[in-house]
Amino acid sequence: MKEYKPYRRKAYYYETDRMDIVHHSNYVRWLEEARIDLMEQAGCPFEFTEKQGIVSPVLSVSCEYKYPVRFGDEFEVVCRLLSFNGCRFKLEYEVNNLTTGQLALTAVTEHCFTGTDLRPIRMQKKYPELYENLLEALEDKGE
Repeated sequence: MKEYKPYRRKAYYYETDRMDIVHHSNYVRWLEEARIDLMEQAGCPFEFTEKQGIVSPVLSVSCEYKYPVRFGDEFEVVCRLLSFNGCRFKLEYEVNNLTTGQLALTAVTEHCFTGTDLRPIRMQKKYPELYENLLEALEDKGE
């Protein structure tokens, strides 16, 4: 299985709330940033797919907040492709606070590939190279 680098950056001041911690809504933005980064590393960059008329709307998001991230903390998002059936896919995330060494969040998102008309696309048939790239990125292929 191919190894993918975690997405890393620092928490910005504007992402914090009155309690001096990162507002809960910003974690979902970080998941999106990590998802875009993973897809690029996997050979399925958003710039390319969107030019082809492929979008991947979010079907569901589930988050469990474990420990807060604060302004200036460095963090990483480990993103893994858990399942992909040629149209729908599921990703798992861990947000690790590198400053404190604590797990900040676990999450799962579900998506599907559609055209800009939001009709499902079967990637294997229409975009076989992208399909193969995503199969290669699967975390557990049952091996």
